[in-house]
Amino acid sequence: MSEMKKYVEDVLAGIKKRDPQEKEFLNTVTEVLEKVVPVLEEHPEYKKAKILERMVEPERVVSFRVPWQDDKGEIHINRGFRVQMSSAIGPYKGGLRFHPSVSLDILKFLAFEQVYKNALTGLPIGGGKGGSDFDPHGKSDNEVMHFCQSFMTELYRHIGPSVDVPAGDIGVGGREIGYLFGQYKRLRDSYDAGVLTGKRVDYWGSLARTEATGYGLLYFVKNMLDEKGIDLKGKTVVVSGAGNVATYAIEKAIELGAKPVTCSDSSGYVYDPEGIDLALLKDIKEVRRARISEYVKARPQAEYHEGCKGVWTVKCDIALPCATQGEIDLASAKALVANGVQAVGEGANMPSTLEAIAYFQEQGVLFAPAKAANAGGVAVSALEMAQNAEHLQWSFEEVDEKLKGIMGRIYKNAKENAVKYATPDDLVAGANIAAFVRVADIMLAHGLV
Repeated sequence: MSEMKKYVEDVLAGIKKRDPQEKEFLNTVTEVLEKVVPVLEEHPEYKKAKILERMVEPERVVSFRVPWQDDKGEIHINRGFRVQMSSAIGPYKGGLRFHPSVSLDILKFLAFEQVYKNALTGLPIGGGKGGSDFDPHGKSDNEVMHFCQSFMTELYRHIGPSVDVPAGDIGVGGREIGYLFGQYKRLRDSYDAGVLTGKRVDYWGSLARTEATGYGLLYFVKNMLDEKGIDLKGKTVVVSGAGNVATYAIEKAIELGAKPVTCSDSSGYVYDPEGIDLALLKDIKEVRRARISEYVKARPQAEYHEGCKGVWTVKCDIALPCATQGEIDLASAKALVANGVQAVGEGANMPSTLEAIAYFQEQGVLFAPAKAANAGGVAVSALEMAQNAEHLQWSFEEVDEKLKGIMGRIYKNAKENAVKYATPDDLVAGANIAAFVRVADIMLAHGLV
């Protein structure tokens, strides 16, 4: 075993010993560190400066209680968190997630991923993540407002346009960002538009922000396919999820000539052999906020299936997991390969398990890893910060063109590093290495911080 491989294994063993319960965090750290061994061998100064040990420890973790009152006058207590992982490149940047599954383990995993995703954009943003185990589903607007105001009453002490800039994530959309921003503004008595991104356009949000992650995913996947001479037009696409990422991945896929045939929510999935009706999907999920099962009432040729795992048994050329972490396990990967999948593009954060990723790569499936392929959302968040700083608002077309350029550069950078340090099609290694080197070099330049 080489010295640097042993160094990586020692760091991973230390994490496992110190926090054995944090399995999601250990998985994502393992994925990154095992890929960067060739870089460590080329740059022994990283080991001397204990870059890995510093990278795997958050700079700060904030944990707090969130009391709020429902419409019946009953008081509830939830947990709130903000994991400020790294500010080496710029202010902490990453979403807030409101979902019952939120835990410190999940948020550390997401924050660690965010650091490297943000580094890939080439923009001056660090990485963080936050949220609460509060579930906004089924709550009234008034209840969501009360919760957001209570949450921000603590969080505002730890964020700012040049300190930490949260955005939305699962359970946190334009409504929640609006309530959070209103409370921040009240507490600070200052209109710091750049403190949150994902804002509505009429109070200094960015055009194309809602579409950014889904659009960016398709731009990345198209770059990957184009290099292999594969035309996206006419391809059958299976998509999971029905939130912003999935919806706008479906929209861009249709625009580029592909045929998305599925979407899903936490209750089940829809298969429409004629192609997903985008207008109907938007009406169900964005206007009515209803379950995806409503889709088949308007499209009798479509099928609704309880549970989400079955979506990966639908025959397709391209799979786009856009729902949540760990949704494609080894069995799902095998089902996709058996049905002839050519490419997988991750729209959600680490939606494929390590075993699934390894299987895709063994079988020659083109694989676009999350930290590169879904970086479009945070890229446009950074563009929103730039617009706020300039007190300007760019057109949709201008933002979309910048997004397309950023995703093209991310692909090129990941590809070049894959060729240099791994194998030409190993974009997982390429993306991890490209991001790692950028963060590590800046950490060295900053000294012991």
